[in-house]
Amino acid sequence: MEDVEEEELLSLSLAIVTDSGGEKKRKRKRGDTFNPLNPYEGCEGKIFRLLEMREQMLKLDHKRKAVVEDGNNNGLHLIHLLLITATAVDENNMDVAAENLSELYQSVSITGDSVQRVVAYFADGLAARLLTQKSPFYNMLMKEPTPEEEFSAFTDLYRASPFYQFAHFTANQAILEAFEADEENNNRALHVIDFDVSYGFQWPSLIQSLSEKATNSNRISLRITGFGRNMEELQETETRLVSFSKSFRNLVFEFQGLLRGSKLIALRKRKNETVAVNLVFHLNTLNNFARISETLKSVHSINPSIVVLVEQEGSRSPRSFLSRFMESLHYFAAMFDSLDDCLPLESTERSSIEKNHLGKEIKSMMNCDKDDLDCSKYERMEIWKGRMENHGFEGIKVSSKSMIQAKLLLKIRSHYCPHQFDGDNSGFRVFERDDGKAISLGWQDRCLITASAWHCG
Repeated sequence: MEDVEEEELLSLSLAIVTDSGGEKKRKRKRGDTFNPLNPYEGCEGKIFRLLEMREQMLKLDHKRKAVVEDGNNNGLHLIHLLLITATAVDENNMDVAAENLSELYQSVSITGDSVQRVVAYFADGLAARLLTQKSPFYNMLMKEPTPEEEFSAFTDLYRASPFYQFAHFTANQAILEAFEADEENNNRALHVIDFDVSYGFQWPSLIQSLSEKATNSNRISLRITGFGRNMEELQETETRLVSFSKSFRNLVFEFQGLLRGSKLIALRKRKNETVAVNLVFHLNTLNNFARISETLKSVHSINPSIVVLVEQEGSRSPRSFLSRFMESLHYFAAMFDSLDDCLPLESTERSSIEKNHLGKEIKSMMNCDKDDLDCSKYERMEIWKGRMENHGFEGIKVSSKSMIQAKLLLKIRSHYCPHQFDGDNSGFRVFERDDGKAISLGWQDRCLITASAWHCG
């Protein structure tokens, strides 16, 4: 465990001892023993002992070997134990859950193989689920990364894995093709409305692609309207994109940042420009189906030339905890496993990705239906397709250029290969789906994300 977490654990122990002594000064019977490390009984006491196990696991990580004998059997045992634990947690069986979590913390390692790592973060999520947000232990288990740590983890994953680049390059290719198809009418002007601009990493490649089509005497205009979490992040994104665009003299670039939730009437519209709506990893964040429907109605009302939709694959809506748990386990096991194709086990970048990006999402997914936390609406492609069609959108066939570009990306990005994969069912793969109207990035046979393009019917 990090030094800060160790200090927190010690502080909690001292605080509990002080509180216990202050509330009740009962006389001890002869023979009573007092253990300051396990200062009170019941649920919180069991969780405290679990945290001690967790602390030992983290301390021993640097001493443990990443590869264990009979690794496949060990992995199956961990997954089986995790499933038993999840069932016990769902049934509020504290004794069974605590016993199995203790065994898990003695068996896993966040510096072990990919199975040990993913199980460690699921164990944290299950332990937190036994508590409420009022518990100091809950805050320790669910500790959020700082904005700097979150940005660093996102950047590391973006550089190492084809995951985000597949989403962005595929979306940008569809937008570029819509712009080219409309060149006779758009005055060489493109307006992208990005409902979740985040750090703006998607747009440098589009800026570069547009610049290759422009000349100094026949410039192209690109406007991006980006919705973001807060003004500070939007300003940093604007600075980053404006600075990048300055090196392309044949391109006129503008950026308008709006806070999430702002109405589309705040958009500055211009005549005869190609309008593209970017829904990359956005609809799942809206938390309820009414808001998803409202957003799609608003998008349809502005009649864009193209709408690009990219979402993570998986039915992780909160029908029941166990069904969400199982789907999440399959998905994140594939994500952790895929990192073997991108980064070595001992990589600090990999640890950052797993702790501050994937691990954070795992723990959030395990606890999103508690204490008024919202669940992201991760759904399969077929569900999103139905929603888009019900709101008046028609699918567009994925171009051959998009497929070629996606496959080329995998060759470039899968640069770290400690294992030799045999056959077509190993490593990253590209799937063409829905009769050519969708394209998915998968790890082995598991779809991770799916991209599709739409226009108003």
